[in-house]
Amino acid sequence: MVTNNGFSVSGYGPERSSLSRLLARDSIVRRLDWVMLLAAIALSALGASLVYSATRNRTELVGDDPYSFLLKHLLNTGIGFALMIGTVWLGHRTLRTAVPILYGISVFLVLLVLTPLGATINGAHAWIVLGGGFSLQPSEFVKITIILGMAMLLAARVDAGDREHPDHRTVVQALALAAVPIAIVMLMPDLGSVMVMVMIVLGVLLASGASNRWVFGLLGAGALGGVAIWQLGVLDDYQIARFAAFANPALDPAGVGYNTNQARIAIGSGGLTGTGLTKGSQTTGQFVPEQQTDFVFTVAGEELGFVGAGAILLLLGVVLWRACRIARETTELYGTIVAAGIIAWFAFQSFENIGMTLGIMPVAGLPLPFVSYGGSSMFAVWVAVGLLQSIKVQRPLSA
Repeated sequence: MVTNNGFSVSGYGPERSSLSRLLARDSIVRRLDWVMLLAAIALSALGASLVYSATRNRTELVGDDPYSFLLKHLLNTGIGFALMIGTVWLGHRTLRTAVPILYGISVFLVLLVLTPLGATINGAHAWIVLGGGFSLQPSEFVKITIILGMAMLLAARVDAGDREHPDHRTVVQALALAAVPIAIVMLMPDLGSVMVMVMIVLGVLLASGASNRWVFGLLGAGALGGVAIWQLGVLDDYQIARFAAFANPALDPAGVGYNTNQARIAIGSGGLTGTGLTKGSQTTGQFVPEQQTDFVFTVAGEELGFVGAGAILLLLGVVLWRACRIARETTELYGTIVAAGIIAWFAFQSFENIGMTLGIMPVAGLPLPFVSYGGSSMFAVWVAVGLLQSIKVQRPLSA
């Protein structure tokens, strides 16, 4: 017997104990990718220690409770983990049928940001304040719905056996689906999220088997669009200044270039093993802004050194490696596309976040997956892990 979620329960009778059912070869627990799961948990645990170190003495943020951000980070991680379990339980195939509803909700939420309900935090008008110290960044969840929506369209006729590859009409429909929320997020403007979404679209198209002409065409259109956005003044002044500082690191070191300069000083001072957790002078002195979110990697570089920073890179690499393995081994195009979109998301966002702390990428206000403080980001990445795990556990045992 096979359940709706694709899990075999044959042979489960009263004589079998709960433990034996749990550990059976075809059980959901045995079929999870535990290497990926443990790597993601380790990243969030490392992030908790880094967030604590970055915020413990910032009284303007934590008041009289130095553990405030640590506890919130752990709470966010716990909620994210529960969302991951729920996603695995529902299954990516079930969520496939709910894509129109999820897509409509995500577009509605990003539209709300453009209304008086939207709020500006750290220079980005990309948030909805919920009250009680909680806020929501809808663009994080748009990344998931773009992946699911495009995968649903591009894989529909292929998985049904009608075609070997998506046709041009289907590709146009998938691109239109992604273009709507991307355009809304660009109006905020949240350039960092737009960059991630564009990379997701490219990753999805490459995995779908669509003609390479679409990929090269999008790259060309993206270059032209970037020039147009710059010339038409869509970007805010602070975003233009960030790109100017990236092009010329010596530009205004006490102003727009301050974040990057201080980040490099912090990372460079860590040496091989670091100064020790909570003992970094740059972190303790609060010289690096937003160190618990966008610049959390600088805490690792300074206080844990090359070894600690390397451990984060290694763990991120493990997550991506296992995701690539899941994408390669799944027997349905829909699962392959979903996994590829998540890989593109995690890979680019990690590269951009770490790259901006090293000065090799412009500052774009993107969190480091699993590590940075922030509820919306934490929830989204753990849902993505749930999707990957669902693809893994619902694959036939013989695959």
